[in-house]
Amino acid sequence: MEGAEAASLLGERGLGRLAQFKTYRRRWFLLAAVCLLNCSNAMLWLTFAPVADKTAAYFHISLEMVNWLSIVYLLISIPFGLVATWVLDSVGLRYAVILSAWLNMTGSIIRIFSVVKFLSLGSQSYCYLFIGQCLCALAQPLIIFSPTKLAALWFPDHQRATANMIASMSNPLGILIANVLSPALVPEGKHIPLMLGVYAVPAVTACALATLGIHEKVPPTPPSASATNSTSKPFLTGLKMLLRNKPYIILAVCFGGGIGMFTCFSALLEQILCEKGYSNEFAGLNGALFTVCGLLGAFLLGLYVDRTRKFIESTKICFCLCALASIVFAVTSRFRHQTVMLAITSSLFGFFGFAIYPIAMELAVECSYPVGEGTSTGLIFVASQIEGVILMILLQALTVRVSEDPSSTCALDQDGALDWTTPVLVLAGLCSAMACLYVIFFHTDYKRLHAETNNGDLDKAEDTDVPEA
Repeated sequence: MEGAEAASLLGERGLGRLAQFKTYRRRWFLLAAVCLLNCSNAMLWLTFAPVADKTAAYFHISLEMVNWLSIVYLLISIPFGLVATWVLDSVGLRYAVILSAWLNMTGSIIRIFSVVKFLSLGSQSYCYLFIGQCLCALAQPLIIFSPTKLAALWFPDHQRATANMIASMSNPLGILIANVLSPALVPEGKHIPLMLGVYAVPAVTACALATLGIHEKVPPTPPSASATNSTSKPFLTGLKMLLRNKPYIILAVCFGGGIGMFTCFSALLEQILCEKGYSNEFAGLNGALFTVCGLLGAFLLGLYVDRTRKFIESTKICFCLCALASIVFAVTSRFRHQTVMLAITSSLFGFFGFAIYPIAMELAVECSYPVGEGTSTGLIFVASQIEGVILMILLQALTVRVSEDPSSTCALDQDGALDWTTPVLVLAGLCSAMACLYVIFFHTDYKRLHAETNNGDLDKAEDTDVPEA
């Protein structure tokens, strides 16, 4: 009876002693397809943000309309985030990935219609961009939630974290590529069609790989104990448990707000800097430093926490340092000729902010156990999108129209330039408030670790590669 009770408590781990596990080489192909799809979707999301002024001038629209091409991702993924969780758990990984790949590719192609002469809608060609972005936005939750499911179903215990890290990091890699590639491809507005064509190539490639290369929902033989029983609490039951869990709610609000702030920073960086005379290329460099240093920070903190298990202490320290970096950036960005300081603060903002991401996801599982990982991480994603939409709208509403400044590098629309002093100070203030809320009020036990310790460690299955026929 004790063995049955342990299996009931730990779910997936209780079946591990008797099962025989195998791994398949094609898991790496699946991982590559999901990585390319994740990277492509992030690139499509922020295609226009680094060249917002030139996009507005080329299509004869306002900067607000350009910003909506990014905001629509947040709006659509709020309701569809919960649907995506259900699709992955009920329909299966294969169909979820293929569906997201086709949505992503179709959206990227429809965007190109806006610059094709015989399909032109004249002043309404912006509609093609918006519809394309909407389709790509529908794909985003399915893509972002896929790495966890892929790692659980196809990879053994000792490779699962690595697979999850590689697939998840492909998203910020896409953001990095967009920040660097868009300014390089569009030195002038007339090069917008080239940019749209280039960004469609990874989307088409990822769709072909997913459609032609993914043939099974699950491997013939599971690679680990978790793959034999990947479900925990039913979706609605787990959702109710999360909404009654105070530490989880605090984590969702603070960490979700942090993701929302990072979204705003990535999408609005070019507009914030061009008003003070900084070029699109420099804004793209700042975005690249922000992402690269963030990936480095996430990697280093992940190694540290794996050894020390100091989840809460690490996230609280990093959140405070991230808030400090945001304050320095908000002040520095209001002055001209501060390229070195801006580059340093953008790097530090990304280093400490991104470092929180993987640890906070682990904390979400720890404080919500035995709720399923997909549900606990999915709800945080939805919360981050809601907060991101509110922040994007709020920050744009706080901008002030100013007369043309000779030193400005913004491609002005008909109403003049925008002053971002108030919005960036508000963003820094909100980041500081979130950090204080998290440091003071977030406390939790490591429920999953305690359950594993109390029930003992199970023997790890050997990773035996099975030759493909």
